[in-house]
Amino acid sequence: MGDDDTATGDAAGPGNVGEQIEPPRPLPVMADVARAAGVSPMTVSRVLNDHPSVRPETRERVLAAVAELEYRRNPAARALVTRRSQTVGVVAFDATLYGQSALVSGVEQAARDAGYFVSIGIVKDMNARAIREVADSLVAQSVEGLVVLAARVSALQELRDRTVGVPMVVAGGAHRSGLPSASVDQAAGGRRATRHLLFRGHRTVWHVAGPEDWDDARGRLAGWQAALAEAGAVEPRVLRGDWSTASGWRAGVELARHRELTAVFVANDQMALGLMLAMKQAGRRVPEDVSIVGYDDVPEAAFYDPPLTTIRQDFEELGRRSMQLLLEAIDTGSASSSPPIIPEFVGRLSTADAFYLTTGGRR
Repeated sequence: MGDDDTATGDAAGPGNVGEQIEPPRPLPVMADVARAAGVSPMTVSRVLNDHPSVRPETRERVLAAVAELEYRRNPAARALVTRRSQTVGVVAFDATLYGQSALVSGVEQAARDAGYFVSIGIVKDMNARAIREVADSLVAQSVEGLVVLAARVSALQELRDRTVGVPMVVAGGAHRSGLPSASVDQAAGGRRATRHLLFRGHRTVWHVAGPEDWDDARGRLAGWQAALAEAGAVEPRVLRGDWSTASGWRAGVELARHRELTAVFVANDQMALGLMLAMKQAGRRVPEDVSIVGYDDVPEAAFYDPPLTTIRQDFEELGRRSMQLLLEAIDTGSASSSPPIIPEFVGRLSTADAFYLTTGGRR
């Protein structure tokens, strides 16, 4: 054998003469999905953005092509083409509160589902300057729009009266903010909680409200008042807390002195927890002596002692509607408020029927 024979040997390795190395398969693009589904790229875009004008059979065909091709959106590439940042800003006012944190999570999930990134700004001091600074800092990050988590009425007033340069919607609160909003019917929740206690035979219902300047607190208070008026029940003096467990405990210490009291509607579950402890320390049993209804349905509410009857808000749906409104405003320049979400009653063991003694008219 000559030296030439060794050059054509069978040595193993990827560099063998004649061996073919397949190039990596290119990632599918929207045009590939459109060809596979037999539609236009615009239709694919509408399906991916959950646009309502697409026929169900077309939507199914496009989604099947997306799954078959394993198509994934590329936000960075899309931003280069559209000159849009694919980022929205969220203005929150106290992320330590369950309602605000759950709403942040709901908006963030809805934004991800729509292919957007989220930048969050927290307003720690509730004043006009702090609100302006947070909104301006988010706009400086090239966000395409802002979702403002409803909180204090004065804060919403500040944002409504200020031009920030991008579309803005309100998540939560009430339509009276003057901005496009996705909201929960807080008055309906307060009315439902109060009616439940009246239906169980309680002559009236006391209320521990949230801070006076918070829109959610105002709505729940209005619902409580409406239910009492409808039943012809006496409206007791309102006590206020700051949403914290400690403020609920302080309200409970005062309410425990009213021996005729048999039912309390508390504006959030965290204050209800403090109130329940104060009642226990005062020798008032829940629900045998005092029935209590909270609001929000925090994850721990089912494990209170006793488990707390409460009103549940659908924060995931609220976040989804907020993002739909914001995307509409980004695309068209305007948006209308969506119908309020009706909160859900969750019955547990912290309420009971009122049984009055025949002497003294007391429990």
